[in-house]
Amino acid sequence: QVLLVESGGGLAQPGGSLRLSCAASGNIFSINTMAWYRQAPGKQRELVATITSGGTTTYADFVKGRFTISRDNTKNTMFLQMNSLKPEDTAVYFCKVDAVLTSRVRVQGWGQGTQVTVSS
Repeated sequence: QVLLVESGGGLAQPGGSLRLSCAASGNIFSINTMAWYRQAPGKQRELVATITSGGTTTYADFVKGRFTISRDNTKNTMFLQMNSLKPEDTAVYFCKVDAVLTSRVRVQGWGQGTQVTVSS
């Protein structure tokens, strides 16, 4: 199976920036789509951004122009650069990957989440 570890969360002021990382490990043959989700207290988990192995990206409307998703395929790592943060960006951020293991089994994995708090 695939293990995902997120890092980079924390406290930021409105208008500030944070950079999240998600490192994947395990018996990975390849990673297809990688994605960031977030879940605020009392709300459903929502998709923030996705990136394919070829680098094609999509963004939720509420982060367009502020967040940038990227990945380093050589290190099985994904990033989320978050700029112009707003209090409503406060949430636990999760990474998700769609991977193929060395056994050629396709799996999906979720990270444990990293807290992002935007407050003055």
